[in-house]
Amino acid sequence: MSFSRNIFSAKRLIILISFSIVSLILWNTYIFFKKFKQEERAKMELFATAIEEFGNNPDLDANMNLELKAIGNNDIPCISVSQNGTIKEVHNLDPNREDDIFYLQQQLALMKKQNKPIEINYLGKTEYIYYRDSDLIYKLTYYPIALILILGLFLAVIYLFFNSNKVAEQNKLWTGMAKETAHQIGTPLSSLLGWVAILRSENISQQYVDEIENDVNRLNIIANRFSKIGSLPKLDEHNLVAITKNAFDYLQTRSSKQVIFSFNTVAETIPVKLNTELYGWVIENLIKNAIDAMQGKGAIDVTLTTNETRVFIHISDTGKGIPKSKFNQVFKPGFTTKKRGWGLGLSLSKRIIEDYHKGRIFVQKSEIGKGTTFEIQMQKVPLSTSNVQ
Repeated sequence: MSFSRNIFSAKRLIILISFSIVSLILWNTYIFFKKFKQEERAKMELFATAIEEFGNNPDLDANMNLELKAIGNNDIPCISVSQNGTIKEVHNLDPNREDDIFYLQQQLALMKKQNKPIEINYLGKTEYIYYRDSDLIYKLTYYPIALILILGLFLAVIYLFFNSNKVAEQNKLWTGMAKETAHQIGTPLSSLLGWVAILRSENISQQYVDEIENDVNRLNIIANRFSKIGSLPKLDEHNLVAITKNAFDYLQTRSSKQVIFSFNTVAETIPVKLNTELYGWVIENLIKNAIDAMQGKGAIDVTLTTNETRVFIHISDTGKGIPKSKFNQVFKPGFTTKKRGWGLGLSLSKRIIEDYHKGRIFVQKSEIGKGTTFEIQMQKVPLSTSNVQ
């Protein structure tokens, strides 16, 4: 619990520091921006003063130093406009487009939006100097945007880092719970196996004892399934038809008679490398979900087909169906349409088939009110190299 609190505090601290740094940089950028704007304004006012001085004073040599200062401004685009709006002179714009009236009018409109004009008077005439921001000002304008994008990327990386840690911690927790569950089930299972042996020695119907033993063995399989969560299972070559039929038969004998079960296969032997306990878990999950979707009444069909390299297992029901928009969501942890349940069955099934067996599982088709078909694809072992009889 304290570890989670420390992570939460670390998140808040990192976010707070990040925003503080960005705020400081943005504030300094704003200060620089205002300072450069003021400096450019001062340059343009000096330029305007030079024009007035040289325009009103015929003795140019007397003011040569002032002229040189004005000429030194070679980075601020500006346009000199007469009192009636006629463009008189152009400075620091594209030299190839100084004769393009449309281009000059566009630049003049931009200058009018950015800065107030500077009025100059000489020889009884009034003119206005319009100017826009230099390239340096433009770069400062886009700098905060780039900084915010970098911050966003930085925060996204932090989020993914902490989120992956959280997911890893949750997976570790679920794995620990599963293994502990398997361990806890193991003790009463050993006792139950002893009681089954005692029952066999008593004058009790062997049919009842056999059924009890079958269920005890099933509990043992379930415990083994939980013990394998979180570790890479060993895959051995087995007959997929027989393993699928065993899971199918187990649920058929323990389901309502109102559910019609149908099993079809194109071959009696289809060799596949798999873990029998985990694969059987997937088949049971899909059939149980189908029974729940039909509310205990309908038809379930399991069909196995193959091509040269793969085997296809189709599990169909006549239940309520799944909206197409939720075909992918049904495999996410926690997704369920039941009033009770944690929504882990299909998520575990996907992990078992795709992560452990390198196959595929997906909703092949579904229609509301008519039913759903799940498809599992797995790599089969060529019969020429198979050891399965």
